[in-house]
Amino acid sequence: MFEFELHEMRSAELRRAAREESLAREAVRSRRAARRAEAAGRDGTHAESQGDTDRPRRLRLPRTA
Repeated sequence: MFEFELHEMRSAELRRAAREESLAREAVRSRRAARRAEAAGRDGTHAESQGDTDRPRRLRLPRTA
């Protein structure tokens, strides 16, 4: 019974840590998106169009064995 309770506590601790990491990643993502939106507003461009360039994409060849 004692081992089961230890397992439950450890499991709850891991879930709590995972939830905190997920919230931290979400906060970073939202700050980054806000910075991009702000920069796009200053430049007069759209954040979605920044990935489009005039150069062609590099061909991806399969890896050799």
